[in-house]
Amino acid sequence: MAELRNAVAIVTGSGRGIGRAIAEELGRGGAKVVVNYARSRDAAEEVVASLQANGSPESVAIQADVADAGQAVRLISETVERFGRLDILVNNAGITLDRTMRKLSFEEWDRVIQVDLSSCFYTVKAALPRFIEQNYGRVINISSFVAQAGNFGQTNYAAAKAGIIGFTKSAAIELARYNITVNAVCPGFVDTEMYRIVPDNIKELILKRIPMGRVAQPAEIARCVRFLIVDGDYITGESVSINGGLYMD
Repeated sequence: MAELRNAVAIVTGSGRGIGRAIAEELGRGGAKVVVNYARSRDAAEEVVASLQANGSPESVAIQADVADAGQAVRLISETVERFGRLDILVNNAGITLDRTMRKLSFEEWDRVIQVDLSSCFYTVKAALPRFIEQNYGRVINISSFVAQAGNFGQTNYAAAKAGIIGFTKSAAIELARYNITVNAVCPGFVDTEMYRIVPDNIKELILKRIPMGRVAQPAEIARCVRFLIVDGDYITGESVSINGGLYMD
């Protein structure tokens, strides 16, 4: 069983939504959380203020667009320089640029692949020397049910999120010898800003597809992440689905 208190955790893209919920969950457990953001500085600083007031006084915000390899490396190095170690890496940063394939541009394909998939490689690659030196590391990659089931108008997003699952499995095999676990979490629909702007008639159709009759709360995803970190010492290479029965593999 791992201990969150005084552990150092990076959560990419944690200024809002699922990332914020994960940062807050880890912070409540006493972790020193690096709230990473690309452009939303005000939102990230708000999360840090919340963390500092609720059990994680040393938490900080660090700007880095993890879709860029150099900035991803800087995020890791700045964290280690500040705290002297890194224990937990949650790859949550992601975007959607939804189009049917007929309308999807090359640029839109590339951007989603870079942000949602390549960023995972960049951050894990940069964190490896520290994890290996410590003989300890916990990596959680946020994928999606879309990786497993597909979704209309989301070939770029589905490919990126499915790539995360493959990356997670291969990385888990390579890194187990260093006491580094690598797992993925695959949420279904979650009550975030992205979901709230969906038209009501579309929400009705979504809810009809979910056996449990509701979407997830961000905190429910965050608690799964915490479980994999704290109690998942012998869990690696897994993809944990949290989707209310929307998709069952």
